[in-house]
Amino acid sequence: MYKKIRKISFTTLLLFSLFISGCSLPGLGSSSEKTVKIGAQSMTESEILANMIAQLLERNTDLDTKIIKNLGSNFVQQQAMESGDIDVAATRYTGTDLTSVLAQDIEKDPVKAMEIVQKEFKKQYGFKFYDSYGFDNTYAFTISNELAEEKGYKKISDLEKDAGNLRLGVDSAWLKRKGDGYKGFVDTYGLEFGETYPMQIGLVYDAVKNGQMDIVLAYSSDGRIKVNNLQLLEDDKQYFPPYDCSPVVTKDALERYPEIENQLTKLIGEITTETMQELNYEVDGNLKEPSIVATEFLEAHNYFE
Repeated sequence: MYKKIRKISFTTLLLFSLFISGCSLPGLGSSSEKTVKIGAQSMTESEILANMIAQLLERNTDLDTKIIKNLGSNFVQQQAMESGDIDVAATRYTGTDLTSVLAQDIEKDPVKAMEIVQKEFKKQYGFKFYDSYGFDNTYAFTISNELAEEKGYKKISDLEKDAGNLRLGVDSAWLKRKGDGYKGFVDTYGLEFGETYPMQIGLVYDAVKNGQMDIVLAYSSDGRIKVNNLQLLEDDKQYFPPYDCSPVVTKDALERYPEIENQLTKLIGEITTETMQELNYEVDGNLKEPSIVATEFLEAHNYFE
């Protein structure tokens, strides 16, 4: 029998996130006056992109940089920006910021979602929410390549005839989410899985690879998809909202260091979901440091002036 993951209260998670982030923040006052503080969430792609931004600024301007790691949640990252502990957030996601920070309804049109977060972040916080790097990191149903080939699964609707016999492993929070959670999914696709197992998102990849689950809900740009030889199913009814990824910069930082603008815009629209997945794979699969992966990408694409 597959064991379910023990649930942890929101309060415990929040305190843990604040503790982790707090460990990263001391010492900021010792930075030079021309140091840009770049925040990275505690996930691979955020660290890679934070290093890209830092290297562009260090190589192409006279600014110094400091990467603040382990900002464990969207809430912690937002608080760090508002308090001035970081100047740049390397990764913000439209779908997350729309519903959490801005407390607005889900918007499934990616263009409209971006327009809303850009307008409201400027209005409410004075932050500049840039256009996307070119990729989104949304939820995606994921299966093994072997099962995909055996059953001919390419899109979510293909699961309809077999759904009642499939074991689904999902992020625990998704089962109760409103708007883009399990209930809404069932209503949209008209199918329900035979068994559903709540689990930590980091465990779903091994679970489907090892055959403990038939299908899992993963993140579309995660490098572990390639590591574990998995296949994403097309969301053919466009159920999941967009989670386009962008950098965000405080108004104060742009006023003090206007050269940030020119360097950041070099990355906008230049990184596809497939490319981000490959970069994440270099860290998660080939065990390279995020800083090295960032350097290799920038050098390969002639970013250094």
